[in-house]
Amino acid sequence: MTAFLSEDFLLQTETARILYHGFAENMPIFDYHCHLPVSEIAENRNFENLAQIWLKGDHYKWRAMRANGIDERLITGDGSDYEKFEAWATTVPKTLRNPLYHWTHLELKRYFGISGKLLGPETAKEIYTVCSEMLGAKEFSTRNILQKTKVRVVCTTDDPVDSLEHHLLMREDRTFPVKVLPAFRPDRALAVQSPETFNSWIGHLEASADTDIAGYPSFLDAIRRRHDFFHEAGCRMSDHGLEHPYSEDFTSAQVKRIFDKARNGREPGHDEALRFKSAVLIELARMDAEKGWTQQFHLGALRNVNSRAMKALGPDTGYDTIGDFDMARSLAMFLDSLDRQNKLAKTILYVMNPRDNELVATMIGNFQDGSIPGKMQYGSAWWFNDQKDGIEKQLNALSYMGLLSRFVGMLTDSRSFLSYPRHEYFRRVLCNLLGEDVEKGELPGDMDLIGNMVMDICFRNAVRYFGIDVE
Repeated sequence: MTAFLSEDFLLQTETARILYHGFAENMPIFDYHCHLPVSEIAENRNFENLAQIWLKGDHYKWRAMRANGIDERLITGDGSDYEKFEAWATTVPKTLRNPLYHWTHLELKRYFGISGKLLGPETAKEIYTVCSEMLGAKEFSTRNILQKTKVRVVCTTDDPVDSLEHHLLMREDRTFPVKVLPAFRPDRALAVQSPETFNSWIGHLEASADTDIAGYPSFLDAIRRRHDFFHEAGCRMSDHGLEHPYSEDFTSAQVKRIFDKARNGREPGHDEALRFKSAVLIELARMDAEKGWTQQFHLGALRNVNSRAMKALGPDTGYDTIGDFDMARSLAMFLDSLDRQNKLAKTILYVMNPRDNELVATMIGNFQDGSIPGKMQYGSAWWFNDQKDGIEKQLNALSYMGLLSRFVGMLTDSRSFLSYPRHEYFRRVLCNLLGEDVEKGELPGDMDLIGNMVMDICFRNAVRYFGIDVE
């Protein structure tokens, strides 16, 4: 019987072990999409205890705890930090075969040196005490955690109206070797279907862009000003969370009327909202292309499906699910409209529904233009798919229908500073997949050839693709 979480965890063949330990294991990390709080990096925060760094904002854990019958008071409520941790420790033994079980014990091992001891009710107090004491030390500040895991670049997720004050502070700090850069996330610029929320955001946009927004043209001008500001702050990518791509036909007159309608507090109809979203999304994509940015699209999440929980807790609390939206035609039309104008930026597409794996893997091939290796990317297995089976499916779809060798690799998409072993998890799955192919004679046993591809996927492709200096 193989020991749990050994140094050869997930590596089922000798070739897989050579690829991982010889090529993947020590590669740096380029985390080009995450949700880490920038202020906590700038302030070099130390967390008071394990619950604060591990449970806050982690809707993966929250969903598991609810499924285990844990009261909401001990998840997002007013329970003490230790009570919440104890509830999580009670849940962990029930997560067998869920990736949370692997991630939890990988993080305890990699950061705190806890090996051969499983988290559960009997070990909760000891693990909490030991880890919380360690977290108070200098080497466990947020910046040192990033350096400990060989992170070279972190790209956060930032609203266009954000002041980026913490990003600007870190840009001037030459003592911290990790590049922390913003990413432009303009989802609220499209949210015309909710006039009250939309108009509130426009008020913030006016203030941040230092301009009055009297109509649709000045609305776009204000967004462009913020786009310029982000570029000056080092931003080189945007990110969009969409149910599906927007590609409705529209005229300038229609879009102006829809904007004015929402500004007057009247809710646009369904078709009107789609026209507006389509128009704004095209403008945003053009801005990205003009500056040489990369645009990222996270597609297919059906969000906030539990209305009672939404009212009580708000968004991003663990009540989103895989959606079954139509993708192919609208995605093709959106990409084609930009390509016709020679305004198609480098693009990464992520899908929530694994049903769409092959769809996206083939779609990107339609718009590769020879200008940049891997210009169109099928992004890493996202959200509910970033586990062993989901990662393998994404890698296989890309391998069979595109160029795995040009893949820009893994990201954390996380709010937790302890989540970087997910890169290790991905690398082990990648090396195991390739190792099995070699062992079966489906790939040559040329370790230099395949090992270099592994190093490219782990780090080097991202450095070349995003054009961000990592030194």
